Amino acid sequence: MGKTTVATGLMAALRARGLSVASAKVGPDFIDPGYHGLATGRPGRNLDAWMCGTEWMPALAGRAAAGSDVLVVEGVMGLFDGSGDPDGPTASTAQVAGLLDAPIVLVVDGAAVGASVAAMVHGFATFDPAVTVSGVILNRVGSDSHEELLCRAVEATGLPVLGALRRSADYAWRDRHLGLVPVVEQRDQVRRSVDALAAAVARDCDLDAVLALARSAPVSTVADPPRARPQGHARVAVAGGPAFSFTYPDNLEALAVAGAELVAFDPLTDGRLPDDVTGLYAGGGFPEVYAEGLAANRPLLDDVRRKVAGGLVTWAECGGLLWLARSLDGLALAGVLPADARMTDRLTLGYRRATVRTESPLGSAGTELRGHEFHYSSLDPPGDAMDWKGRAGQGRAGYASATLLASYVHVHLGSAPVLAERLVAATTRR
Repeated sequence: MGKTTVATGLMAALRARGLSVASAKVGPDFIDPGYHGLATGRPGRNLDAWMCGTEWMPALAGRAAAGSDVLVVEGVMGLFDGSGDPDGPTASTAQVAGLLDAPIVLVVDGAAVGASVAAMVHGFATFDPAVTVSGVILNRVGSDSHEELLCRAVEATGLPVLGALRRSADYAWRDRHLGLVPVVEQRDQVRRSVDALAAAVARDCDLDAVLALARSAPVSTVADPPRARPQGHARVAVAGGPAFSFTYPDNLEALAVAGAELVAFDPLTDGRLPDDVTGLYAGGGFPEVYAEGLAANRPLLDDVRRKVAGGLVTWAECGGLLWLARSLDGLALAGVLPADARMTDRLTLGYRRATVRTESPLGSAGTELRGHEFHYSSLDPPGDAMDWKGRAGQGRAGYASATLLASYVHVHLGSAPVLAERLVAATTRR
């Protein structure tokens, strides 16, 4: 319990005060924004300086904050942790906060620490002179005496303690892999937890001080983020439901602005694709958790195979890639791709620079993509549609044709709406 607990609690508590609250997550994560969205009633956004570029962070933050009273941004990993790319932006919380001129509140796990918390806070506050930490919220505090000890230690560093949350099972969320279970899988449980968390934050945090800190940020005028240009009308089926919850709101909005009518469907329950669609977008998620249900929906899988083979313009990322494969752990799936997937105990994680080697719906041969991978699966054969490079290596993978692009790489269109334009244009040419 750390940043997501505190950030989501602040969002929910501020909303309960009657404020319009917007949210964003530093980095590429899909799951945390789902918790933010439940707390705020607005789509959770991502601010990823590596995928979208440092120059677009203020504009994308402005888009996220539009029409709100306050924007709460949750960081990624530790304050200074980032991409590890020596040739690109760090994309760390510290870097993004600097690009936004945003005050930083340090979330400190107090569960197994006493007076040593002062050394920890002092280290974060002084490590980089260009970074200003403005306050501290303590999390997982054990008792009144523990809170008093921690607060006294932190305040000796000169930083104010803005709140101290107690340990509680009322807002302990289930984990999976390196993060939380998506909200879509446990919405009622998370809603109850968020309500309890909002009450705890309102009681144990100084919301007036938090708002004053937010208002201390300098007022600035930012450019509008890139916007797609209309390309005609397309009707695009978008995979959703519990198995496919990893899609950036910016991607859907870019497709809509480019001319796509987005039609949601659930690969677990719908017996066929929506009527009259000219395109298919299947993002990521946890299809392995629902593999038996996906495999049992043969009518939809057969419909997808026929229509994609017939030229339905298709973009699939990660979970969508697995769904289009012949099988996943021996369970027969769509069979669009001549490959079989299996789950492993090895995590593949990191940012990717990818160059598509052949024509695809996102552009001609040579099209460059910036994205990220996060999966515990492998595909055999992996495909050879794109050359990719990452911090830990390089390779060739993915499947592409004039009407299809399927790979493990998640792409954020916040600063690259031209890719949405190309996808919509490809559907109107069919």
